[in-house]
Amino acid sequence: MHRLPALPPLDGLVAMVAAAGTGSFTAAAEELGLTHSAISRRIRSVEVWLGTPLFERHGRGVRLTPAGQRFARTVEQSFDSIVRAAEQWRPHRGVQSVRLSVVPSFARLWLLPRLAALQGDPPDLFLDVSTEHQLADLREGGVDLAIRYGSGSWPELQATLLFREDLFPVAAPALASRLGADADASSILKYPLIHDSDASQWRSWFSAAGVTYRPRTIDRRFEDYDLVLEAAAAGVAVALIRLPLASEWLRSGRLRQVARLSIANPSAHFAVVRRGEVRAAVQRLLTRLTSLSASVDPLG
Repeated sequence: MHRLPALPPLDGLVAMVAAAGTGSFTAAAEELGLTHSAISRRIRSVEVWLGTPLFERHGRGVRLTPAGQRFARTVEQSFDSIVRAAEQWRPHRGVQSVRLSVVPSFARLWLLPRLAALQGDPPDLFLDVSTEHQLADLREGGVDLAIRYGSGSWPELQATLLFREDLFPVAAPALASRLGADADASSILKYPLIHDSDASQWRSWFSAAGVTYRPRTIDRRFEDYDLVLEAAAAGVAVALIRLPLASEWLRSGRLRQVARLSIANPSAHFAVVRRGEVRAAVQRLLTRLTSLSASVDPLG
């Protein structure tokens, strides 16, 4: 007969997480509908099981000890894993929440204008959107789906292509008038260039034009791609537009094409989930993302 391992008291773990989140035994008691002494007893039972204190008092509240911080983080991740596992079989009614990670520029340029469509009409999904530059670790359970920019190969993840991009130089109307509609590479190099954290796209474009490009001191760099577009529209420099991501900037006239040479972007946008992801809400969002991306005009 299989014997269960010696587990800590579940109600004590719940009390610990509540106290850690509120920073107060009293606030945790109010949140859980218990008394202050009941919270204290439950947390004490976990400390006895663990063999080390979890909290220390400060001012009018409490804070986790270093050991308590590590243990509470593990417990919270375990609770989250249990909830995610249960979502595969529990019947759902109404709106389901999906946690989505995306870089800020993609959120502003593509995702947010389509947020209502992604959530459904009437809404049956709630998208908890996290905007961050670093890659979210889907294996840790904090994110259900991420939109990534790259080659499409990430270990242990299932990647679905959303759309690819074409690149060509653009500038603000005044600068575009000086350059013309089909400037050559040497003419473009007379002006500052602007790019995001990766200048490889400019190198690829100039290589296709038969010119070797190395970033110069006059060139500008911004972390977010939408800031690249804003700076170009302000007349600061020449930028590479990425279509269809930034097609609205061409349609509005804020930026104009200054060279006809267009190249395919080696990187593309992908929706990634954990391998074996079966939750209905996540699959529904993935289907809507691919449907909306397929309807985008690739030429802007």
